[in-house]
Amino acid sequence: MRTRCAWTTTDPLYIEYHDHEWGVPVYDDRLLFEFLILEGAQAGLSWYTILKKRENYRKAFDGFDPERVALYDQAKIDELLGNPGIVRNRLKINAAIENAKAFLKVRDEFGSFRDYIWTFVGGKPIINDWQSIREVPVSTPKSDAMSKDLKKRGFKFVGTTICYAYMQATGMVMDHTADCFRHEQVNSTREASGVRDSF
Repeated sequence: MRTRCAWTTTDPLYIEYHDHEWGVPVYDDRLLFEFLILEGAQAGLSWYTILKKRENYRKAFDGFDPERVALYDQAKIDELLGNPGIVRNRLKINAAIENAKAFLKVRDEFGSFRDYIWTFVGGKPIINDWQSIREVPVSTPKSDAMSKDLKKRGFKFVGTTICYAYMQATGMVMDHTADCFRHEQVNSTREASGVRDSF
């Protein structure tokens, strides 16, 4: 039987996410935007709660197209507040719209959002070697810096803890514990593909 990170449940949805997405470097702007919105929605809740609603979020937020989300008006906000498939929190919904606007400004400035966000880890994943889940931090100086800069640019729900979870989810940091079968897999995949380490 495979050993996984201690936070993983036996639910197939959680296992699928852990085994195929968590810790894998993401360089696609649309997916980076998706995780930004989902991590913000997760604030105060469990990631599993958001994971179960992920497909509903994709439908409700137009496939996480930042250009479309940035144009949402009050009618769309009211529609989202009435959608039982997502977290119906006005602050989080408004934040998603503001984040879409800020996302587009960053993309215009840097050419792509990835070229901006990956600078916080020097352009390549940080590979950690934690022996236990108890060693894994909830924030770091790098997530502090990311949070501070995102807030300065108008992003919402981007505290340092949320930023670190975002870094974990998008593979900016690889925090699979040493006993997890994915630790070696993700690391070896990264090393085998030089393109993963640079733009």
